[in-house]
Order: sequence, then C-alpha cells, then structure tokens
Amino acid sequence: MKEILREIGMIARALDSISNIEFKEFDLTKGQYLYLVRICENRGIIQEKLAEMIKVDRTTAARAVQKLEINGFIEKKGDAHNKKIKKLFPTEKGESVYPFIKRENDYSNIMALEGFSEKEAETTFNLLQRIRENVEKEWGFVKKGNKRNY
Repeated sequence: MKEILREIGMIARALDSISNIEFKEFDLTKGQYLYLVRICENRGIIQEKLAEMIKVDRTTAARAVQKLEINGFIEKKGDAHNKKIKKLFPTEKGESVYPFIKRENDYSNIMALEGFSEKEAETTFNLLQRIRENVEKEWGFVKKGNKRNY
C-alpha cells in the first residue's frame, strides 16, 4: 500500500514551515495564520466552530485565539441574543495581514500544482476531498471518546 498519508503529512508540514517563516514579520507565530484566515473568511464565527473547522481540540483553539486577541489581530464580541456566546472578528490589523496570507496561499497552490494539467488538478482536488471526508468521520468518532479497531 502506498504511504499516501505520509506524503500528505510531509506536504502539510513543509508548507506550514514556509508559512511560519514568512508570516514571522507580522508577529504571527506557529499556525496562527490558519485561525486568522478562517476568522476573516467567517466573520462572527464562534470558537467551537473554528476549532471544528481547523480540526483541533477546543483548548488548542482557545490558546491560538487568545494569542491573536492579545496581539491585536482579532476581537471577541458578545452576541446580541445570547450573552454566553462570543463571536470572533478580525481587527483592522488582522484585516491588513489577510491579503498577504491569501496571496501566499494562492502562490503555494500554484507552486504545488506546477506541471499538472487542469484535469489532473481537478482529480487531485476531488480525491483529496474524499480522503478528508473519510478522515473527518474517524476524527468525529474518536473525538467522542470512541476507539478504532485496527
């Protein structure tokens, strides 16, 4: 069997490393750019949904959100209908960094697919979506405290 997940992991770690180096000038530390992008693209998202979207536990998301808030990239605002809910929004500082992060992401996509035909890129995208969907089912299962049978 091909080690597909090992390849995906190496790609993800390499791109994450590149991003962390390039975003250092904005004082965005390890992985925080992922959270900032999702908040910019989903204004008013709640922390729990953000954690689910990025596929991390709530504690990890809470730490990243807290650092982004302390560093002035995002702000929490109370919900008009439910005082317990805190919605996340980018600040002016967060908004100003977002276009750079987006350009880096677009460039990385183009670079990663260099030499691929349009059909190959589409096929790769569709296959990776299917892999993600399979993994998400397992992630949800294990997240609820269940054990997988190997």
